[in-house]
Amino acid sequence: MQTSTGHLTYCTNIHPGENWPAHFEALKKNFSGIKQQLSPDAPMGIGLRLSHVASLELDKLSNLAEFKQWLKENNAYVFTMNGFPYGEFHHTVVKDQVHAPDWTTNRRVDYTLRMFRILSTLLPKGMDGGISTSPLSYRHWYNSADELQEATSLATHNILQVAAALIKKYRESGVIMHLDIEPEPDGILETGEEFIGWYEQVLLPMGRPFIAKQFDVDEDEAENLIKQHVMLCYDVCHFAIGYEQHQQVLDTLAEKGIEVGKIQISAALKADLPKDADREEIRAAFDRFDEPTYLHQVVAKKVTGHVKRYPDLPEALADIENPLIEQWRAHFHVPIFTEEYGLVQSTQSDIVDVLRIQKANSFTNHLEVETYTWGVLPDAKKLPINDSIARELNWVKDQL
Repeated sequence: MQTSTGHLTYCTNIHPGENWPAHFEALKKNFSGIKQQLSPDAPMGIGLRLSHVASLELDKLSNLAEFKQWLKENNAYVFTMNGFPYGEFHHTVVKDQVHAPDWTTNRRVDYTLRMFRILSTLLPKGMDGGISTSPLSYRHWYNSADELQEATSLATHNILQVAAALIKKYRESGVIMHLDIEPEPDGILETGEEFIGWYEQVLLPMGRPFIAKQFDVDEDEAENLIKQHVMLCYDVCHFAIGYEQHQQVLDTLAEKGIEVGKIQISAALKADLPKDADREEIRAAFDRFDEPTYLHQVVAKKVTGHVKRYPDLPEALADIENPLIEQWRAHFHVPIFTEEYGLVQSTQSDIVDVLRIQKANSFTNHLEVETYTWGVLPDAKKLPINDSIARELNWVKDQL
């Protein structure tokens, strides 16, 4: 829906269904009830998540025409898409495979171009569109600095292929679409600093001559075109896990002319670890979040101010008594409307900070709530899924 600072929606990765018929059925079952609570008389946007299989099916003209008609009938529109998980996202072990195939492969390029082709057909006239994607790859797949550098270079080359296609579309039609890179723990790009470093030290040096030659422009114009079509997906959960200072990151991006394509409004888990007390109850509280589907990386803050990274929750749980650790933050997209989960809390205050910055000086017009862990809520806080999603979006509206 349209808010004072941009388009607000939720990501449909909450709905199971890895093929298009199943996903469309979930939308038809749920969306109208959500919209009725939030935007009954005005258009409401959808943050569409499509797997590789679903994208192949929706790319067929008959399916796309049917979906466009359904959007029209339901006073809905698509302005952002989630192109991070390529394969299955529900009812299977995802873990590090959420990055596969990564940006070193042609499969990731083909999938992303297909997603943009679908988005260009669905996007309302005069509106920009974005697709969030993996931060190049999963860093622990590479065993040396040389391997990591080679993967980064190849991934950047492939991202520039997509950028060139988006520039071509823009020059032909005036439609602006952007690829929104989403840093996350243990990605090749996992922090704001790493994203900015990659953008300035790898993407632009490789991209300026490439785009200049492709479109017969000088390198300054090539850089402008890259910045128009390759942006940052600001996932608040991921930035909070790394203890990043939101205002500082956003100020640096603005200073360097790098844009934010989308805010993914999401919360992580956190807890202070008492220095001279038994930590068993906190360990037990985190242990109930140790489910087998997704990676739940933990970033721990040491008493020295430095951080220690654990690739998944079990490794952190095994180190719970480490006296050098004073706080944990865990990658787990918990519902955003509440800050308390018993002995552990959420990073809801980070969302409040980011939305305060957005309200004061809008730095993007795409806002998407990404919560997909409703099962962790205490029974007293559980609602039917449509009411749960509406509660999340209404909470964001209240912040704005």
